[in-house]
Parts: sequence; structure tokens; C-alpha cells
Amino acid sequence: MQPPIYNHHRLPPAGAPAQQQQQQQVPQQPSVLSAGSSARLNEFFDLIKNEFEQVGQDGNVWKAQRDEYEAKIQQQINELGLIRQSLYELEANHAKVRQEYEGEIARLRRELESRGGPGGGGPSIGGPITGGGPTSPPELPRLGNDERPPYGNSLPGPPLNGAEPGGSRSPYPPPGGIIPRPTSTDRERDRRNRERAIAASNVPPSPPVHLSDLDPDNVSRELKKEGGDWQAMWSSQMRKQLDVALVHTLEHETVVCCVKFSNDGKYLATGCNRTAQIYDVKSGGRVTTLQDEAANRTGDLYIRSICFSPDGKFLATGAEDRQIRIWDIKQKRIRHLLQGHMQEIYSLDFSRDGRFLVSGSGDKSARIWDIEKGLCVFDLRIEDFIHNEHGPIDAGITSVALSPDGKLVAAGSLDTMVRVWNVQTGQQVERLKGHKDSVYSVAFSPDGKCLVSGSLDRTLRIWDLTGTKREAEILPPGSKDIQKNLGTCQSTLNGHKDYVLSVAISPDGQWVVSGSKDRSIQFWHIATGQAQLMLQGHKNSVISIDLARSGGYLASGSGDCMARIWKYEPYTGRE
Repeated sequence: MQPPIYNHHRLPPAGAPAQQQQQQQVPQQPSVLSAGSSARLNEFFDLIKNEFEQVGQDGNVWKAQRDEYEAKIQQQINELGLIRQSLYELEANHAKVRQEYEGEIARLRRELESRGGPGGGGPSIGGPITGGGPTSPPELPRLGNDERPPYGNSLPGPPLNGAEPGGSRSPYPPPGGIIPRPTSTDRERDRRNRERAIAASNVPPSPPVHLSDLDPDNVSRELKKEGGDWQAMWSSQMRKQLDVALVHTLEHETVVCCVKFSNDGKYLATGCNRTAQIYDVKSGGRVTTLQDEAANRTGDLYIRSICFSPDGKFLATGAEDRQIRIWDIKQKRIRHLLQGHMQEIYSLDFSRDGRFLVSGSGDKSARIWDIEKGLCVFDLRIEDFIHNEHGPIDAGITSVALSPDGKLVAAGSLDTMVRVWNVQTGQQVERLKGHKDSVYSVAFSPDGKCLVSGSLDRTLRIWDLTGTKREAEILPPGSKDIQKNLGTCQSTLNGHKDYVLSVAISPDGQWVVSGSKDRSIQFWHIATGQAQLMLQGHKNSVISIDLARSGGYLASGSGDCMARIWKYEPYTGRE
């Protein structure tokens, strides 16, 4: 028998029976935490799925609405196009009826005069002035026409000179009809009547106040110069200081709306219906013709403004389709197409360094464009409207000019005002009041101290902007604290019988030149305000004039479908 010490069993680990007993007593259960988390995640997924489906449905609804709106917009655009086309056709029919009507009136007037009845005399202010022969030009969509061209409202707006609303105030030539020019027999009869009246009253005659009142038959040889189809008359009240002669007559197929010399005076650009022409000033030959073949071919598209870049490489044209085209003259292609104006563009002017172009439009704004980038850098808008009993008067801009130093922009507008902006700040610094009717042309003097304006009130005004110019020069960069309304009216020039449509100042600053609806061009001495001479030769309104900066040449464009180049020089006493 083994000793008890060897008769033994393996002892279980401490606490083992207790653990086993607990395991047997407590049955195994699934993890509550794990099951809850899965359910929560599934719930989140369902929420996200539902949200995604809802967003998708909303997106489909929005897309359907967008497509519907785009379809409606396109439909409205198409309807507007049809309306515009219908309007244009109505305007064309109206113009045709009006042309026949005016032609019949002219025929009846001539018949009445041939029978010895009272003549028509001349048209009253606001009435149409016609000219030309049987081949009168077609009607030009023009400033002041009551009809509306295909693009926007035509200028001018409501009558400002007491004319009846709806009456024609256009300075441009309507078609058809001829105003009988006085014959030598008529003039002789008038002269005898005047002599009888003077003899009866025993009062010595007084010389005419204005050049336009002169009777060519009674002007002395020393104060008259005649060409084949033109004549010049000098004032007897001022020493004869200038001589003038016709150099070239440039025939066009349509009305010549604008003329402009190149900076060196070697070339002249003219604007007509759809085309711009460039002529050699010395020879009178046409150098090139520019036409945008991509432009809408429906109806007329008159080029109302034209301007050479200072280096002569580019030509800017502004037309009735509200677009400015910058032409590369050598390549005969458009370099930039500047868009943004809401109505026709009536005036353009380059800065002297060629970097900027200023444009004036019937939409009451003047814009300054960066030529290199082809972008608008300043939008100068008229905000100080003038009101009458009918409400705000249309303030469409008809003419713009950039001062020689490029710091001021002047604009003439339909509401009789001349406004001036400071280019650096974009602020309007002048509102020059004095004209009684729409202002159709403005021009700076070479030193920038004077501004001349021409108006439908038949006058020119010379404005002293010395203080305005000085204020612009001393204004610190970034400052907007600037004095305003420093300009004053220096003088008023009277002498035209009808609307003044275009003005210019000679390079030496001594002479102001004006073109008028009365078919004449006049030279005025800027210091005294006296008229020096009057040119007659165009058979219709002188719509545009320009003086070459190189000196010596004057260009004129007219409703008689002619552009003319004249030479003027100091009078030496030799004929």
C-alpha cells in the first residue's frame, strides 16, 4: 500500500467550478449593442436614399421648368423679330406714301408758281427741306425723324422749340421734291421792289446783318468768288483774312452722313449706307471701301460716325445697329466689334494717344473703350434729366468730343444741354445751359480751353472751360473732390437760317466752321464772333464737316450724296 502522499488527484484551478456553474446557469444571448447599431445604420441609409430621390425629383421638375421658360423666351424672341420685321415694313410703306405725298405737293407748288400764283417761299422751322434733282437720294433714317428705324428710337425726341408734337424736325433731307431756286429774273424783280420801297420812304438801306441774307447779285466782286457749281461770299463788316477754293467733289451712291480726315491729313473717310470709303486727299481717288458682309441685309444701315486712329492704321465706324466696328484698314477686316450701346451710335472720337475711343449714343450714354482690349472702361450716363409738362425730355447724345489732353469728355444732347465729364473720376462736372433746342455737334479747341456747340436753334455757342480744364489738371489721382460748373458761355454766333448740324475748330484755334441744313458752310472768327465767309455749293443739308488737323483742308458731307474737299488759306490779296 502506497503511502497517501503518492495517492493523489490533479487539483482543479481555483474558482473553476464556480465559473462553470455560472456558465451552465446563464444561457448565451446575442449582443444587444450590435443589433441596435445595424438597425440605426439601415435607418440612416433609408433616409439618405429618400432624400436623394426627393432631390432628384426636384431637379427633374426644375429642369422641366427651365426648358419651359427657355421655350417661352425663344418664342417671345421670335415674336419680337416678327414684330420688328412688320414694323420695318410699315415704316417702309409709310416712307413710300410720304415720298409720293411730298412729291405731289412739290409738283403742285411748281405748277402754281408757273401760273403766277404765290410761291412756297421757304420751309418754316420744323418743316421739311428738300433738294437735289430728279435723282434725289432715298430717305435716310435720321436724327429727328418721326418715323422709327429698325433699331431703337430715332432722334430727336419731343419737340423742344414749340413745334407741334409729331411735326418733322429732321435736319436731314427727305426724298423727292425740289425747292425752286430764285432765278435772276426773280432776284431782279425783288431788287426793283426794294429800290422802290427805299425811294418811297427816302431811307438809306442798311447792309445785311448776316451773310445768309446777302443777295449774290448785289455783292461786290471783291467779296465774292464763284466756281462751276459753288460760290463763296465774304462779310463786308470784317477784314478779308481767308481765301477758299473747291478741290474735289466725291460722288456717293447714298447720303453722306459723316466725314473725317486722318491725323496727317492725307486721307478722308466718309460714311454712307452700309459702306465706309477712304479717299486720297491729294488726288481725290478712292483708296478703299469697307463693308461688313456679315451685317443684317434687311433695310438700310447708315454709318452715322467715323474716326481714324491717330496712327492711321484703324478706322472706327458707328452705325444704326448699335455696334462699333474697329477696322484694320490694310487688312480690310474687323479687328474689334464693340457692343453695349442700346441705341444708334451717332458720334466717335479717338484719344490723341490712340488707346481709347469715346462713343455717344441715343441711349443717353457716352462710353469710353480700351481699343487694345476691346472693352468698355467707362460708362458715362446722363442722370440729371430735364422735365417739361409731358415728363422727362429725351436726353439722347448726338455728339461727343474728347479734350486734347484726354481728361474731359463733352457731349451734346437732345435736351438742349452740353455736358462735360471728368474722365479720371467719371463725374459729370459741367451742364452748360443756353441753347433753346437740341445740340447736334460739339468740338474742343486745340488748347482744350474752349468748346463750341451747334444747335437746332440755328446758333453756335462758344463756352469757356478754362476753369474746368485747370481743375482736371490739378486733381490728385484717386480724388473725387472736384469743383463743378465752372464753364461759362463766351459768345453766341447767329447767322444760319436753319439747323446747325456740325461744327469744327481750326488747328490754330482762330476759326470756327459750321455746316447747316440751310445748305451753307460758314467760317467764324472765334475771338470776335463775326462771320468771315459763307460757302454755298451743296444742294441739300450739310450734315457733317471736318477740318484737317494738319491744316488747310475742309471736308463736307451732304444729303445731296456728295462729299467735298475744300482748301482754305490766309488771304494774300491775289486771285
